[in-house]
Amino acid sequence: MEKNSIYNLNLLELENWAISHGLKKYLAKQVFEWIYKKRVKNFDEITNISKEAKKLLNEYFYFETFSIKNRLVAKNEATIKFLFTLSDNNLIETVIMHHKYGYSACLTTQVGCNMGCSFCASGQLKKVRNLTTSEIVLQLLTCNEYLYQLNGNLITRIVIMGIGEPFDNYDNLLNAMKIINNPYGLGLGYRKITISSCGLMDKMLAFAKEMPQVNLAISLHASNGELRNKMMPISRRYKYEDVIKGIDDLITLTNRRITLEYILIKDLNDQLIHAKELANLFKNKLVYVNLIPYNPVINNPFNYKRTIRAKEFQKELTDLGVQCTLRQEFGTEIDAACGQLRAVNMSKPNIKK
Repeated sequence: MEKNSIYNLNLLELENWAISHGLKKYLAKQVFEWIYKKRVKNFDEITNISKEAKKLLNEYFYFETFSIKNRLVAKNEATIKFLFTLSDNNLIETVIMHHKYGYSACLTTQVGCNMGCSFCASGQLKKVRNLTTSEIVLQLLTCNEYLYQLNGNLITRIVIMGIGEPFDNYDNLLNAMKIINNPYGLGLGYRKITISSCGLMDKMLAFAKEMPQVNLAISLHASNGELRNKMMPISRRYKYEDVIKGIDDLITLTNRRITLEYILIKDLNDQLIHAKELANLFKNKLVYVNLIPYNPVINNPFNYKRTIRAKEFQKELTDLGVQCTLRQEFGTEIDAACGQLRAVNMSKPNIKK
């Protein structure tokens, strides 16, 4: 019998497993608390369950772990980037960021990415597979363990904005959020979670019905359909006008503000006319535009450059009645943009740690 990672099961699944094996339902809550609150990594360390329960748990489940291939820390120590080696030797990235309110983590959902966005390092390395539920959860667990040992802190917010398209791994994403949110699990409130998508609107709407309090962000990056088609191949499947309509539908469904991410690339999408086009679409809507100066990507075939108009673009949008901010940048010097460290390590496997 092949064992399953214990981190793959949400609480309801573990309760059902317990009942089906002649154990009490509440055993699942006990196990969850020991794993996620007390951070044990061995069923034998759990002191309030029977020997029979421990024996069955050991027969069916194991504690999955990550190997750290690389860890980089920014000079100001506000950003820590991990390159993890998975059990099949694939590589993924996870980033810890220090804010005034505490620590956040940026999690990955896939090995590689098939969305092919022209500005993104992740898209240069095609999707190999989806991450399992446990591999998503383990990123947060590993970040918590590192931080707790470092300074006694834990992650208080997460963003699902790492490598891959989260809603292209829908089932495992949903299951991981159930574990991360559960009060017997990691206990992170839904409003402390933000998930970013390049605009898979049907899946985003389905997810919003399941978890309406989770913050949603859409990687828009263009002020019109023609421009987005050049930058993001996904626009051939999810048309620009359908994404705009989907944003309205999400607002109606959740009655919550939607974040629109907009990478500013020199002479491509950073002109004042682009700001005016955005304002025409989103003025007086429950949206928030997060302006992101382009973070240079190694070997980018489009030779994109960093904008010099970020503040002017922000002022124009604000003057036209659109809420927006210029994103605080983290870890530029340590390849902290999603996919960059993985790309460097895959091209130069002996890079110094």
